[in-house]
Amino acid sequence: MSEKNLKDLAGKGKGFANEFREFIMRGSVMDLAVGVIIGGAFQAIINSLVNDVIMPLISMLTGGIDFTNWFISLDGNTYATYAEAQEAGAAVLGYGAFITALINFLLMALVIFCLIKFLNSVAARVKKDEAAAPTEKECPFCKTKIAIGAVKCPNCTSDLTE
Repeated sequence: MSEKNLKDLAGKGKGFANEFREFIMRGSVMDLAVGVIIGGAFQAIINSLVNDVIMPLISMLTGGIDFTNWFISLDGNTYATYAEAQEAGAAVLGYGAFITALINFLLMALVIFCLIKFLNSVAARVKKDEAAAPTEKECPFCKTKIAIGAVKCPNCTSDLTE
């Protein structure tokens, strides 16, 4: 490679690095990163809610059914638990684990929906309060509507500094 080609490549690399840094520092990328991190932490809470609270309640209501041990062993052998089948290295269809993951997803979607609904209602309330603020006032002399911040009436030219 010639010296000119190396300088061109180095110059392109600096441009790429600068572009990448600008891309990373955009507000939307940073917001996305924060959202992913919070989502990961929130997922742990939802998993605990499902595994430690909801699934035991469902199990109690259904007469002790444990979804985690619902599986089909594909090697033809019989195993007492899903964990035992996995330890034996058997290929298993763990549809009980899928049901649990589905419940996790539905709960996560429900919580996010409720959160977004709440935030939208707060935003609408704030917007309504901003819209309720008056933008016009009445000139005390000629009684026409004028801008709230006007210091001189555009119709009768009266001073409104009082």
